[in-house]
Amino acid sequence: MSFPTMVAGLVHARAGRLRALAVTSAQRSIAAPELPTMAEAGVPRYEATNWYGIIAPAKTPGAVVSRLDTELARILALPDVRDRLSAQGMDPSSTTPAAFTAYIQSEIRKWAAVIKAAHVKAEQ
Repeated sequence: MSFPTMVAGLVHARAGRLRALAVTSAQRSIAAPELPTMAEAGVPRYEATNWYGIIAPAKTPGAVVSRLDTELARILALPDVRDRLSAQGMDPSSTTPAAFTAYIQSEIRKWAAVIKAAHVKAEQ
């Protein structure tokens, strides 16, 4: 059993080298809508997703951040970009810098709780 990313696993599932059972996101994937979510497959409250984002140094001027945000949203809205990313199993979207900051903070809290509950310790 494996939990590959959609990008890595979808190509193998479509080629018949892997048997995909479910996606780990809260919603079905637009790239593979035939696959149930983990909750639909019988594992309630399971959600673990990969995400990608673009960040800038903390002291980047607001005008620069705003311009980057506008341009990135414009690029992600291009049909050929969306189609290419979707074909690879990604669900391209954009958000505001503040909302992305809040999302990153929520991910840190979520995974910190998992690490604490599992008593995971860093090895040196």
